Amino acid sequence: MLEISLRRKLISTALAMNELGLNQGMSGNISVRRADRVFITPSALAYAQCRPADIVTLDFSGQAEGRRKPSSEWRLHLDIYKNRPEAGAVLHAHPSWCTTLACLELEIPAIHYMVAVAGGDSIRCAEYALYGTRELSEHVTTAMENRRACLMSHHGMVCFADSPEQALALAVEVENLARVYVQTLQTGSPQPLGPADMVAVRQKFADYRGDS
Repeated sequence: MLEISLRRKLISTALAMNELGLNQGMSGNISVRRADRVFITPSALAYAQCRPADIVTLDFSGQAEGRRKPSSEWRLHLDIYKNRPEAGAVLHAHPSWCTTLACLELEIPAIHYMVAVAGGDSIRCAEYALYGTRELSEHVTTAMENRRACLMSHHGMVCFADSPEQALALAVEVENLARVYVQTLQTGSPQPLGPADMVAVRQKFADYRGDS
């Protein structure tokens, strides 16, 4: 994809986060990896005002290039890419239901088979640390071991996928799972699926994608 198209795709995905209710105002961020560079949304700029030239590029040492500062969570994005070579795009947002569980420091157990879309039999909640810090990045890296998404305690959620479009779709699914889990907690005692059930689901997902 041409660089200008890539920059436009990041902006359109960021706008879609707000339109879909995954994000509010200037919070959240999205990035994409291309070879040895990461393209990321800028800090303190409304997505509606963002232009392709506002997208910031980073190398893997954290050196930024562009007319604006990178998102305050740039370190989080870089560390996910460093630890997960299969990650092509990273999305961080503050969706209401995910954030509700994150504020309660709760993970999402296997209350529905679609929890496996995040790679495991739960969607963990990373420990709290101040936003933009190395400590937060380390907590998220731990929570995302063998996972493609996690909640962030008292903060929001983050996920990765092959492309911005797929990361957005995964974020939507995780937010729906969070909503369903909160609703089940309000109405009863949800019974998670067992480990064998989730292994079977993950295998079926892998067969569907052609991973096996």
